[in-house]
Amino acid sequence: MSSPATYFDELYRHSDDPWKLREGWYESRKRALTLALLPRPHYQNAFEPGCANGELTVELAKRCEMLLAADLHERAVELARERVAGMAHVRVEQRTVPREWPTEAGPFDLIVISEFAYYLDSAELETLASRIAASLTTDGTLLACHWRRPFAEALESADAAHALFDARCGLTRLAHHDEADLLIDVWSRDARSVAQREGLL
Repeated sequence: MSSPATYFDELYRHSDDPWKLREGWYESRKRALTLALLPRPHYQNAFEPGCANGELTVELAKRCEMLLAADLHERAVELARERVAGMAHVRVEQRTVPREWPTEAGPFDLIVISEFAYYLDSAELETLASRIAASLTTDGTLLACHWRRPFAEALESADAAHALFDARCGLTRLAHHDEADLLIDVWSRDARSVAQREGLL
């Protein structure tokens, strides 16, 4: 397996949208599912590592007062910045997460881990879970969304990564969506359902 930097260099050398995030129905549908599963309509301060070219970032920005997005690859950061140009409440930074965790920007009431965790080995995933748990507000939400099919560059499966978050972050799972291709989980420090939050129960 190539190193992550080499792998992403090769991908972005051939396309600014290597996963067809803009044009593919799979990705468009996945974003809609991801956004629909969030238990609150608005968030104060969110963090999205592994933002790629910013397609999810621009949608999250519509629901956040402040949003920090990050990616390890320089070209991804450039593309994401172009995508959110004019959105003064959004910052996109080049960071290697979890090593370069933005402690100074927290705490966060939303952390979104999308198509990112399976590139980490088990020790890095443990560190990521620890950073998440230390950085969420008392009512904070964690959403994780990952491709379930095996591929050469994945160091962990989606299911294993989500199981670790479930075990290590100390949060209540509010939503779970699984398909053959896709896994989405939502956890929160606020254990109330959406209906309870709305005062319907």
